Amino acid sequence: MNPLKLVRARPGPAFTVTFDGREIEALPGQTVAAALWASGVRSWRSTRGAGRPRGVFCGIGVCFDCLVVVNDRPNRRACLVPLRPGDVIRTQQGTGHDD
Repeated sequence: MNPLKLVRARPGPAFTVTFDGREIEALPGQTVAAALWASGVRSWRSTRGAGRPRGVFCGIGVCFDCLVVVNDRPNRRACLVPLRPGDVIRTQQGTGHDD
C-alpha cells in the first residue's frame, strides 16, 4: 500500500533535486535519505579506508553512516537534512574534503 494513502497525507507538490547528476523527485518535508531511498538509491557514501558503500543505518542522526555532500557542503547527515527545490546532492567519498 502507498504510505501516503495509509496516513491520508496530502503533501505539497513534488519538486526535483539532483543526485550525482541525475534528477530525482522529492516531496516537501522529505529528507535527503528519504528521497534517495524512494528513488531506489541505497548507498551514497564510501568509507575512507576500504571504500565500502554506506547509506542509511540508524535513520535518526546518531551513526553518521549516511553522510553526503549537499550543495557542496560535505558531511551532511542525509537522514536529518530536509530537501529544498534545486538542491544538489553528491555521493561522498571518504572525508568529503579534497584530500
